[in-house]
Amino acid sequence: MTATLAARTRPQAVRHLLDVRFVAAVLLLWTALRLISMVILFQVAHHWQDPVVYDDSGTPRYFQFATLWDGAWYERIATEGYPEQLPVNDRGQVRQNPWAFYPIFPLLARGLMALTGWSFAVSGVVVATVLGYAAAVVVAGLLREKVGTAAALGGVALLGAFPSAPTFQVAYTESLALLLLAGVLWLLVRERWWWAGVVALLTGLARPIALPLGLVALVCVVVRWRRRDQAPISPREGAGMLAALAGCGLAGLVWPTIAAWRTGVPDAYPVTMSSWRGGEPVRPFVPSIERAQWLWGDVLGLVVLAAGLGVLVLAVLGPWATRLGVALRVWCLGYALYLFAALDPWTSLYRYLMLLFPLYVLMVGGGWPPGARPGGEQPRWLLVVRTVVLAALMVAWQVWWTWYLFRFVPPSDYPP
Repeated sequence: MTATLAARTRPQAVRHLLDVRFVAAVLLLWTALRLISMVILFQVAHHWQDPVVYDDSGTPRYFQFATLWDGAWYERIATEGYPEQLPVNDRGQVRQNPWAFYPIFPLLARGLMALTGWSFAVSGVVVATVLGYAAAVVVAGLLREKVGTAAALGGVALLGAFPSAPTFQVAYTESLALLLLAGVLWLLVRERWWWAGVVALLTGLARPIALPLGLVALVCVVVRWRRRDQAPISPREGAGMLAALAGCGLAGLVWPTIAAWRTGVPDAYPVTMSSWRGGEPVRPFVPSIERAQWLWGDVLGLVVLAAGLGVLVLAVLGPWATRLGVALRVWCLGYALYLFAALDPWTSLYRYLMLLFPLYVLMVGGGWPPGARPGGEQPRWLLVVRTVVLAALMVAWQVWWTWYLFRFVPPSDYPP
């Protein structure tokens, strides 16, 4: 009886979390932030970008500018597909090639190109922007369930104002990755195991985040298992829990497997990824440590790195983050550890940090449980003021990010 009642009330609960007024507020807020980013992109594209990057195709410069960097690779995939042979240089080393980029986004853009006749520059921007709106709504719904309406809107505001937020409306996969990630996390929070496994599997064709996502799924399954005496686990739910774990596990294998099958090279994906590091193999944790030491010195670099990780752990595990719940806290820790282990941290770090969106709730003070905050509950106006001030600072940072990182300075430049 209890399980049946829960199944009946779940759709009603989702409708409550995504009621019309709340969704309208999210869309209005997101639109305002996307208009700000559009103005920044437009100004840099028309007044600061070297015109050597533009062609005479008739596509407005704004859209051509929005297809720089990774967008050029996605355009190549959308128009030419993936190569059947890995390109190599005169020393036999694999060169940079499209197999480093996941297929869902360019395939969606290609579909829109076929339907409308638009160029990739336009289609890629439209797809990214639409997916960004969908991601904002899903993120807002997930956060609202955990921390309430005001803090959820504050978190979405900081997400939309983040320095690298222009990638939500250029030919990049940030919108798609955020949408799928938030979807999986929300499904795990609501213990919709089967659907969580399906959406998690899709992330394996969109962004390499399967490892930390699998950790979240494992913790959620363990937490549910420990409640089995109070709420027995049916055979169907048990199978769903296994499916969620399997979906996360397979997500990390699906794209490397496809790349190996299509090219005939068993390690096609890892050797392609190593081509961005001059052919050096991926060594866990070493690039992050070396980068910190390069920036701040051998000893101070390690101190700064350890301090940064310590602050993150304190932020996520402290009482000010209680309302985030287990899944979102584990995601923040697991994803940060994954970035530390797998990433060569440089200018692209700005984009990767956007997937730590639960932390933005903590920045506006929305993670305290009721009655636990020292000095009493935070007044609503203080949360609003914090949100506005932090969002304004991030928008100013966004101007710098677009001008310094997304703008291409010939003949070569740091990638955003």
